[in-house]
Amino acid sequence: MSNPFDFTASLKLTDLPSEVRHQLDRCLLDLVGVGIGGATTPLSAIIRDHAVAQFGGSQALWFDGRKASAAGIALAAGMTIDALDGHDGYNPAKGHVGCGLVPGLTALAVEGGASGAEFLSAVAAGYELGSRLGPALHASVPDYHTSGAWIAVAVAVAGARLLGLDPEQTRHAAGIAEYHGPRSQMMRCIDHPTMLKDGSGWGAMAGVSAVILAREGFTGAPALTVEQGDHWGDLGERWLILEQYFKPYPICRWAQAPVEAALVLRSKYDIAPEAIEAIRVTSFHEATRLATITPQTTEEAQYSTVYPVAVALAKGAVSATDVSGEALRDPVVARLAARLSMNEDAYANERFPEQRPARVSITFDGRTVTSDWTEPRWDATCPPSDAELEAKFHGLADPAIGAARAKRIKAAVAGIEADGLGALHDELVMPIR
Repeated sequence: MSNPFDFTASLKLTDLPSEVRHQLDRCLLDLVGVGIGGATTPLSAIIRDHAVAQFGGSQALWFDGRKASAAGIALAAGMTIDALDGHDGYNPAKGHVGCGLVPGLTALAVEGGASGAEFLSAVAAGYELGSRLGPALHASVPDYHTSGAWIAVAVAVAGARLLGLDPEQTRHAAGIAEYHGPRSQMMRCIDHPTMLKDGSGWGAMAGVSAVILAREGFTGAPALTVEQGDHWGDLGERWLILEQYFKPYPICRWAQAPVEAALVLRSKYDIAPEAIEAIRVTSFHEATRLATITPQTTEEAQYSTVYPVAVALAKGAVSATDVSGEALRDPVVARLAARLSMNEDAYANERFPEQRPARVSITFDGRTVTSDWTEPRWDATCPPSDAELEAKFHGLADPAIGAARAKRIKAAVAGIEADGLGALHDELVMPIR
């Protein structure tokens, strides 16, 4: 079995296959773009104010500029990315790694003055650790818990190298993070969508705090899922960052296949919204619980299958502007949502979480048409092109910060290895409208 501590401490950027190095840049740009979109939400404003008030320090907050501690930066930035449910994820973990990992490691890299290559190496290791820790943590308890649980441990182990912790301190950092990581109830957030989201920011904060505590001599080893698991044997051989999915729409991954299926039917049969009499969505059990019909908040809109399918049929797409503000009161969307029923099926249940299949039937003009079983777009088997991801980034960033700043951020992400984090960090901490 490969030792995850040794793997993380010794990994160099030059060890990464070219496709892994390229994917790293893609993930970073996508996460920053989603964070820019998330920064415009009430959730982000509240958590940034909280970080300033309760986590005093000398680092500048993302998209804000006010000061907080490294742990406060990780909390606020992680929750800001998570505020818009458009970031990458990993099917077997039933959740996400990057949304909390990158803010946590950025805060620690700034704290420790790490080079660009060191930061990128830590992020690469963190994706590999987090992607394996998610399934391992789920196997350790019966609860379906949020991503913050494994994000905390991945941040702690990968972040330990950024602050120069020795092997024993790193073990303790992992143990502290595993113990304090938020094993919060995912299905509670699904059934009652609020600003709690996926625990990602809290996990990032716990991971950063664990590194800093371990550096000062606080003990917490062992992290059981790190030291007793059998999920490390392919570290450095199978790169799970290449198996992450991306999201074309800023909604829960479980709702993306129904949206795709609905769009296929809308286009194939030229279905006018006013002609639709009934909509039937069939998927796995968890997806059927994303059942908010008339969302009042962006969180309810993002954690719904009913609402975005209605948006897709009404408008032909689902964008960030469709899941907030006045868009939530669109009468055409509301009429379609009221005509939608959610149903679970054994075929879909058997394939979750490795797959997220859905099928949609639409009754219109006295006839019913049904889609094939459909998977979400942009999964690891059929990933987005660079041009598609860049278009998504600019679609989120340009309206919020302007095209010029968005271009600078894109260039800064590409230049981390050569130029360090400075240029990107300077752009990230500038206030946003």
